[in-house]
Amino acid sequence: MSEDFDTAPRLRDGLRDAFLVYLGARILLFVLSAVGVGLLPLPPMQPTSVPGWQAIVPAGGWGGQGWEVLFTATERQDALWFLRIASQGYRIDDVSAAFFPLFPMLVRIVAWLPGLGTLGAALIVSNAATLGALVVLHALTRLELGRDHVPRSLVLVSLFPTGFFLLAPYTESLFLLLSLAAFWFARRDRWALAATAGALAAITRSVGVLLILGLWVEAMRQWRRDGRAPLPRLAAAAAVGIGPLLTMAWWAAVHQDFWRPLSVQANWRPDGTAFPLTSLWHAMDIAARLRSYWLIDLLVVGLAVAGIVLAAQRIPSAYTAYAAGSIVLPLLLPFEPRPLLSVPRFVVVLFPAAWGWSLAAERGRPPMTVIVAGFAAGYGLLSVLFVNWHFIF
Repeated sequence: MSEDFDTAPRLRDGLRDAFLVYLGARILLFVLSAVGVGLLPLPPMQPTSVPGWQAIVPAGGWGGQGWEVLFTATERQDALWFLRIASQGYRIDDVSAAFFPLFPMLVRIVAWLPGLGTLGAALIVSNAATLGALVVLHALTRLELGRDHVPRSLVLVSLFPTGFFLLAPYTESLFLLLSLAAFWFARRDRWALAATAGALAAITRSVGVLLILGLWVEAMRQWRRDGRAPLPRLAAAAAVGIGPLLTMAWWAAVHQDFWRPLSVQANWRPDGTAFPLTSLWHAMDIAARLRSYWLIDLLVVGLAVAGIVLAAQRIPSAYTAYAAGSIVLPLLLPFEPRPLLSVPRFVVVLFPAAWGWSLAAERGRPPMTVIVAGFAAGYGLLSVLFVNWHFIF
């Protein structure tokens, strides 16, 4: 049962708990980075540079990198694009347009501080956003599920098998913070702030427009509750779309290509649209035959879907609508050879999944220790593969 709005939690109430969970996750990733890059005999995959940014080649025995490996270990895969864009800007002759601008913009601003460099600035932005996201999640969990679910939810979001992306130079942490903020403000009937947070989320990642779906559901719920005209709230929810429109307008003004951010992404999904259940069945079939990355994708996405389903009966439908849409969208545009490519990273921001597993732990089916052990095992395996350039991205 949600807490009464008059006694609703304040954001600052969660600072201590959020910081402790963040610190634990940060130390864990430091350890896994050192072990994964420096001590395990795991052969790394061949790094792939991007135009204008050279990839780091991990080497056993720390490879002369010393303590720096604690910070450089997550400079992998798509992180190179964000770092290149932050330091040198976009180019019309590559695929950089696919990476939405808010995260690299913030990195560029923070990099003005002396002695940081682009990677240091990116880690500051992503880690600060993760801490902020945990603070908002603390408050939102109290509001929707009560105090007992707060520690479980914070831990489960942080230890989700792809949770290390929240501490890497990627957009996931910033997107999680802004999407949580959009729901927090909407649930408090502060729709101008909800629209602002949602629009910023949609400038961070193109799928931020799916927040419109969840916010529309919440707007209609509030209309049924208080009878006020729904149009202002619906319009505020729709204002989330201003984010990608501004991004595409910039490309039109500077490079005369309004659709560039979307057309480049479409090039990565050349097989066109597919029925979501067909994509899922194809993913299951390949995983059964080939295992490896395909099986990892299926298991991680399955954890997220199960959590969303477990939560659906206990949380407002706005969250379920948003989370379900975020699962369905990549299934509509699958990459044929690997239908769930990158989806394990995308689902780490779907916080209702953590609520679902917290509710399952409340009933002891399965116990919290079993859930945490399973999440932590996946986190450890995938993070070690990731820092060694395996295809976890």
